[in-house]
Amino acid sequence: MSETAVAEEVSTAQQIMEREKQFLLQNYNRYPLALSHGKGSYLYDFDGKRYLDFITGIGVNALGHAHPRIVKVIREQATKLIHCSNLYYQQYQGLLAERIARTSGLARCFFANSGTEAIEGALKMIRSYGRRISPQKYEIVALDDSFHGRTLGALSVTGQPKYRHDFEPLIPGVRFTSIKDPEALEQAVSENTAGIVIEVIQGEGGVYPASEQLLRTARSLADRFNALLLFDEIQCGVGRTGRYYAYQAFNPAIVPDIMVTAKPLAVGIPLGVIAVDERAAATIGAGMHGSTFGGGVLATRVAVEFYNVLDELLPQINQRSDYLRRRLNELAVKCDFVREVRVHGLMIGVELKMPGKQLVLDAMEEGLLINCTHEVVLRFLPPYTVSEKEIDQAIRILRRIFRKGKDYYKEYLKTE
Repeated sequence: MSETAVAEEVSTAQQIMEREKQFLLQNYNRYPLALSHGKGSYLYDFDGKRYLDFITGIGVNALGHAHPRIVKVIREQATKLIHCSNLYYQQYQGLLAERIARTSGLARCFFANSGTEAIEGALKMIRSYGRRISPQKYEIVALDDSFHGRTLGALSVTGQPKYRHDFEPLIPGVRFTSIKDPEALEQAVSENTAGIVIEVIQGEGGVYPASEQLLRTARSLADRFNALLLFDEIQCGVGRTGRYYAYQAFNPAIVPDIMVTAKPLAVGIPLGVIAVDERAAATIGAGMHGSTFGGGVLATRVAVEFYNVLDELLPQINQRSDYLRRRLNELAVKCDFVREVRVHGLMIGVELKMPGKQLVLDAMEEGLLINCTHEVVLRFLPPYTVSEKEIDQAIRILRRIFRKGKDYYKEYLKTE
């Protein structure tokens, strides 16, 4: 083998980490953990240690790891056709689009590779829609503390300065308002507004939900000012809240003009979608948008099978959510450093009165994978297949690390 050839080899965790440090961009603050394989709700490192996975690739591995029906579909399709150009028809894009249309109440779909790519396409729709009405109708109203992705367009509507400032100036005409203030949203929208962009539940913003009042206000404003309403369900959509989509929590449902989602859609294979009503669909004609890999055969077939599994799982998601809520509240009431527990299906945020990074590291050491977002919110995104026994195991680990958390909180108070 030549010196430049790359051979598949058995590596230690340390070798894996050192190789990445040498050859990859150092843009990820990775935890000191190298993973080998997964099965069900568990991941395993290269020493064979088992970890209960309650972050699931930040909501991607919604059926856990190596789900037999997903593995079967991937094996079958890989022997037939993995990719074909969007110049041609293939079997599964239409089937998946129909499933999404029927479950969402929207009319048409465009498939992308990721959530941020879906946001980019949706922003183009908003701009195209406004421009057809007036050259001055290009403004977008978004929310503080939101997160929509890392491309320039997605960053432009992301309401967290820490993600934005290194790349400014971003696209012009974006206004931000508070998720807690429907009246401020009303003041921000005008005749020049082309679109309103809202995460139904803010993920990176701390697992914080938009209220029914805010969402209904947004729907009313979009109708009054002839703008498009975009709901970002990249993290909270496709079953995560115990419904197909989080906006269906209300009766009647508050249906957007555009909905984007991605993370669990093909349970690990990159896939995002823009689902739209006919008004939004009319903004994009032939040649105005596209994607080489978006909606590939393998990804869309896996997503169709995921929806088949999800149809059966939705009642269980709600049952497990209720059980996990009860167990977390029992634990939180004994911990003075816990500010609030927010449970939306299997999307959970435990807000602390102090930074949570050390608790995440302690949990990892104990064999539980979670993360911390917004600096003080422990985030849990367990698989939809999680059992009560696995929830009990997670609670036992949390009980142990929360004992340490009481000491961390005392030290934190001394520094305040």
